Amino acid sequence: MARLSVIVLTLNEERNIGDCLESVSWADEIIVADSGSTDRTVEIARKYTERILTIAWTGYGAARNTAIAVSTGDWILWLDADERVGPELAAEVRAIVNDTACPYDGFLVARRAYFLESGSSTAAVPIAGAALFRRGKGSFTETRSTSVSSSQAGGRTDHDILHFTDPDLDHYLTKFNRYTSLAAGDLQAAGRRPAVADLLVRRRSSSSRCTCCGGFPRRAPRSGSCGPLLGLRLRQVRQTLGTLTRERH
Repeated sequence: MARLSVIVLTLNEERNIGDCLESVSWADEIIVADSGSTDRTVEIARKYTERILTIAWTGYGAARNTAIAVSTGDWILWLDADERVGPELAAEVRAIVNDTACPYDGFLVARRAYFLESGSSTAAVPIAGAALFRRGKGSFTETRSTSVSSSQAGGRTDHDILHFTDPDLDHYLTKFNRYTSLAAGDLQAAGRRPAVADLLVRRRSSSSRCTCCGGFPRRAPRSGSCGPLLGLRLRQVRQTLGTLTRERH
């Protein structure tokens, strides 16, 4: 019977890692690649797996490739620490892994974001590249701000990964500042001048996603939480662009 390896990257994720790993405790192998947590992340992770790597951080893609290299499963599923696999997706993934006639080497798995602990979710959006792929059929490349699975996703799951992003405003603002700076750096490295729209919207698939909540810009979250943050985000974007322009000159 085919085996599944789940890989998760961590850094100070004590708030999330227990629920994340509990949601995939049925997997044949769990590999946690930790880049120097100083909280209880590793202690909690050891309740679910002994396969914990301590790595020097050189980027998301390199970290995931390191975890893949030491995995032993026939299939790989990658998650972030703030994501969960619900029962329906778990059953679907097990069926895919055990299907000896499966025609695909990789599967797109949409993420459904839950924003600011509102209890409401945005529209689910598939990320670029496969989240589930056969061993040897996927690896990760990256820019400063993203890493993308190179596996060709011929299939797509019916159920979504649950993404519990930004539990509070402090977390949201910290992550926003980090990712917009990285994304702006990517654009500058490519010879493009960053614009407000580039930093307000992440284009991680064929559909554009709002960076406030992970949903479509024309479809606000059901909780209505996106609108009040948009003005704040616009001010932050303009500050980021101003800083980058000064640094460039």
